[in-house]
Amino acid sequence: MVPQMPHTAAWKTFTLVSFAAAAAMLAMGIFFLPADIWIKGYLAMAAIFLTGTTFTLAKTLRDEHEASRLINKIEDAAAERVLREAVPGRL
Repeated sequence: MVPQMPHTAAWKTFTLVSFAAAAAMLAMGIFFLPADIWIKGYLAMAAIFLTGTTFTLAKTLRDEHEASRLINKIEDAAAERVLREAVPGRL
């Protein structure tokens, strides 16, 4: 299994700035929209909930991926142990 390399500081900064810019542009777009305040409020609320659920979905998928990697490591270790016991002199 290939070890995962950590992200660079430049990449982390880029993603943070990109998120902030997108959120700011969305907020400005809603604010300057020629519509009643209740429509703007509805759109702002939808944008906030969508952003929150996007983070939740991403974290859930990442946790699921990490859990499957751990299960694979455990299964590989168990198989290796069985092979060591079944074939003396191997490893």
